[in-house]
Amino acid sequence: MLKKTIKFNYFCLRVLLIAFLLLGIKVYGQHNPVIQGWYADPEGIKYGNTYWIYPTYSAPYKDQVFMDAFSSADLKTWTKHPRIIDTSGVKWAKKAMWAPAVLKKGDKYYLFFGANDIHPGEVGGIGVAVASKPDGPYKDLLGHPLIDTIVNGAQPIDQFVFRDKDGSYYMYYGGWGHCNMVKLKADFTGIEPLPDGTLYKEITPEHYVEGPYMFIRNNKYYFMWSEGGWTGPDYKVAYAIADSPFGPFKRLSTVLEQDPNIARGAGHHSVIHSAKDDKYYIVYHRRPLDQTGANQRVICLDQMLFDKEGHILPVKMTN
Repeated sequence: MLKKTIKFNYFCLRVLLIAFLLLGIKVYGQHNPVIQGWYADPEGIKYGNTYWIYPTYSAPYKDQVFMDAFSSADLKTWTKHPRIIDTSGVKWAKKAMWAPAVLKKGDKYYLFFGANDIHPGEVGGIGVAVASKPDGPYKDLLGHPLIDTIVNGAQPIDQFVFRDKDGSYYMYYGGWGHCNMVKLKADFTGIEPLPDGTLYKEITPEHYVEGPYMFIRNNKYYFMWSEGGWTGPDYKVAYAIADSPFGPFKRLSTVLEQDPNIARGAGHHSVIHSAKDDKYYIVYHRRPLDQTGANQRVICLDQMLFDKEGHILPVKMTN
């Protein structure tokens, strides 16, 4: 009789779980996408005990004239902070405000962004804005772009700002299949020579397209980037490990890519490290299976795990 009861209870539990899934009921934990609406290129960070996501507003270039931010205490419930920056506060930016990179230094919050999708001879590039709170409002720090020229073939977009162990700030950036790194001045008002005396160092790894990201784990430098076409199903994330922030960065493997059962076009990511429990989360955008438009992208978050040698395990996208 006891065995029959256990089997019956197990059967009922399975039926309930299936019903919850079919009805879209969240049994536990966060669900993907984590925020509603079309967004892309998310920068994730943890300020104190609060998680933040700063994405690109995914729309035609002419409509990308502002950025929203989202905060959460538990990775489950997210609060929207609308228009933390827009072109009214950045006079030289007219369109295509892309891929924010954020950090806190002292009592100020900084937001780096690309604008105008520039080509040779055009006005635009990578800018920097500052605020007294993580939700802004952010105002243009310089009144002009920080980087406004195309060097080594790299379009000045998709910047990520990295703080090294010695307190130096390096910025990795670049589209069109090229990636540069520069050293930022301490007040972020410009760039200064790298240790080798150059201002721009190309560190492009194999198959790189755009979306660079860097973090340190166990004194190793993990460099990550996006490959493929951002409008297509082959968009994905790969990585390398080096002993210094200057590389060389030899491609190891793919970390994130499309899953025909979940979504396509998974890429342009960032990583949130929760030091409290030493967990790593990959924040990225992907295209739902029932959508085909270039700008129909959503922000998702999944845990990122490592093997005993420190290699990043392939991320399994979840709903």
